[in-house]
Amino acid sequence: MNLQATMFCGMLLVLAGYTIARGEVDQRPLDVRVGPAFPQLQWPSWITGTENGLLREPRPLLITGAGDGTDRLFVASQHGAVFVFPNDPQANEMRLFLDIRDRMQRDDRGNEEGFLGLAFHPRFKENGQFFAYYTALATEENPHLSVISRFHVSTTDPNRADPSSEEVLLTIKQPYWNHNGGTVVFGPDGYLYIGLGDGGAGGDPHGNGQNLQTLLGSILRIDVDHQDPGLEYAIPKDNPFAGRKDARGEIWAYGIRNAWRVTFDRQTGACWTGDVGQDTWEEIDVIRRGGNYGWNLREGLHSFGPNGSGPRSDLIEPIWEYHHDVGKSITGGHVYRGKHVPELEGAYLYADFVTGQIWALWYDVEQEQVLANREIIPRGLPVMSFGEDDAGEVYFTTQEGGVHKFVSPTTAAGP
Repeated sequence: MNLQATMFCGMLLVLAGYTIARGEVDQRPLDVRVGPAFPQLQWPSWITGTENGLLREPRPLLITGAGDGTDRLFVASQHGAVFVFPNDPQANEMRLFLDIRDRMQRDDRGNEEGFLGLAFHPRFKENGQFFAYYTALATEENPHLSVISRFHVSTTDPNRADPSSEEVLLTIKQPYWNHNGGTVVFGPDGYLYIGLGDGGAGGDPHGNGQNLQTLLGSILRIDVDHQDPGLEYAIPKDNPFAGRKDARGEIWAYGIRNAWRVTFDRQTGACWTGDVGQDTWEEIDVIRRGGNYGWNLREGLHSFGPNGSGPRSDLIEPIWEYHHDVGKSITGGHVYRGKHVPELEGAYLYADFVTGQIWALWYDVEQEQVLANREIIPRGLPVMSFGEDDAGEVYFTTQEGGVHKFVSPTTAAGP
């Protein structure tokens, strides 16, 4: 019997490396194709290293539209540069939008630091503001420092940002080089959400995930349009821990190991994240205000470590998990709300970085029940990130520089 091609029913089943919380879940392979979105697009030689013979992967960590009606796409390299190009399958040239390599740290030997996040202000068309998350150059005092900054587009060239316009909003000391999170994204409420990891190493040695007095191990929510005294931003009054002396008011949710990535369903407003696992389980969470997602007491639906915990009413369980027999590092994606691939409508698209496997997961938010988790690709190139254009079409990137799209089997040419 092919377990992944059968419908299952039960209270708690572990099948083919997946855990099903309850109900009936469709795990049949899905007939949706993938292919290059911009087959003629070339990375500049100074990013790929071909100009000096020291070849390296471009490592595109995100792709996004600006939401300004121009139908452009922006793709950011972990090495510290953001490029812009028209959202056209025939596009063949990237233009440099932002280069901050001079103030950023990135080690090509597998390090998780670098340029990690980019978000355009909801009113970018009017104010020209966008926000970046990156790792600052190391100093003796701060060998690992995460920076969230505001930048402005050039006043003379809409395809060029002004690097000198940087306004640092928030810096976060990191104890190690890994588990930086890296997402910056605006929610439907207009606030900026920031996805962080627990600070790194393994097992959360400093207990950051369960510590409300540190920003690490959390998803933050801040107001970038106003300022509180002593801050470069404001803490929204309805944040769950705002005003508490024993907690950081910026925290929206906590108990996170390494959020990669955080996204909002553009139709329902639900907040999703893929949280990278430690020893055995990768998980998907739907984020709620004030929620504690269990790390490092829980890994997925399981007790973690010598001080781990069983299920508790104050710990929110993931909606889905998969075992390291299936894959070993989740890449969270987006809920598909585009028009070109109707087979994906309402599905949360996600992947595994190690295996390149990609799935579409359907979830009933009101019933809190996964309805389907259907495989699109059984194995492929390492998937670094997903992104959306302004119309809701979803793309994904691979570390060698590829930008890929989903294609409906009923429209062979795709979008």
